[in-house]
Amino acid sequence: MRHALLFLLALCLVPSLARAGIVDAPASTIEVSLLTYGPGDIYWERFGHDALEVRDPVSGEAIAFNYGVFDFDQHGFILNFARGIMAYRMDAETTASDVQFYKGEGRYVHRQVLALDASQKEELRRFLLWNIRPENAGYNYDYYLDNCTTRVRDALDAALGGALHRQWGAQQGGMTYREQTSRLMSNQAWLMLGMDLGLGPFADQPMTSWRDAFLPMELEALVRKTQVDGKPLVLKDESLAEATLVPPPDQAPDLRWPLLIAGIVLAIPLALPAFTRHRGARGVFVAAGTLFTVFAGVAGLFMLGLWTLTLHRSAWGNFNLLAYQPFALLIIPGIWRLRRAGRPMSRLASRVTGISFAACVIGLLLHLWPDFPQRNMPWLLFALPCWAALFASLCRRHD
Repeated sequence: MRHALLFLLALCLVPSLARAGIVDAPASTIEVSLLTYGPGDIYWERFGHDALEVRDPVSGEAIAFNYGVFDFDQHGFILNFARGIMAYRMDAETTASDVQFYKGEGRYVHRQVLALDASQKEELRRFLLWNIRPENAGYNYDYYLDNCTTRVRDALDAALGGALHRQWGAQQGGMTYREQTSRLMSNQAWLMLGMDLGLGPFADQPMTSWRDAFLPMELEALVRKTQVDGKPLVLKDESLAEATLVPPPDQAPDLRWPLLIAGIVLAIPLALPAFTRHRGARGVFVAAGTLFTVFAGVAGLFMLGLWTLTLHRSAWGNFNLLAYQPFALLIIPGIWRLRRAGRPMSRLASRVTGISFAACVIGLLLHLWPDFPQRNMPWLLFALPCWAALFASLCRRHD
């Protein structure tokens, strides 16, 4: 009976002993690694993911701490998401379960064992165990400034006494937030175009390597080539799972020519009333004019709402509002009057069209300023032919 009780007690202690592996093991013996998970197929997976792994070689326990957990079912999630209030939290899973999950999705998993000394590993472990507590795990997510990767970056930097920020903050970065977003979202063209239209000057600011590390893949590459106190930061670089998905392109797509061509194609029917009074031409004009003005007006309302009603700072101060204004919706009655009467019958529509055309030209001219903060030329190239054609049709005079 005594032996049976001892056996049952030992079974009860197994979970606590396993947990004690990373909690109580000497800091000099544990391993700390950066885990990087490649991009997935779903839009919220396109930026990849990462985690900090703490491994105890003696017990074999390996736990991956990550900052990317959110809950669709939380109260008010959709409204808060639209307002830019995104409640994320930290979580922890066994490395084995994480690798199995991402491998099953066709995403790669890389592990970089970090060359931290005992005091650095102890500081990082203490922070992660403090951060995983329910009262400390939550945070307000920001796509570019405070996400699952910047949290990992900042935790590593704190354990290294700020060495990463000192190095990376002084290094010139690569692609802008806009370029990285378009590159990674290019497999879903409509979503990529919508995001590119909605991003303001914040997305085009000059980058440093420190800012580049908002992406898991960039953080992985920077850690690989970084030295601290003259020694490589990475002790061992290994692949735990290979990607089977098509990888994102290396560069962002150039949208200037495609959007210019699309603008010219749409401008052709918009210009028809300026050259012919044929009823069929006016019908085509009404359809194209309604399509463009609804798009411009709704896009303008959307961008204005992001700027004034939300915390999405990457969408604030969007200069695309010069080409896509909510006032465009006021032109629709004038477009439909032109079909019935054969001539414009609304001075309001003509004036709004003229002002919109002029604003679009001003937006284009602003790009002559070398320090202009927003790279929105593709969307101006789409809008300018349309506004020019609409202006010619609505503001013409008949004999």
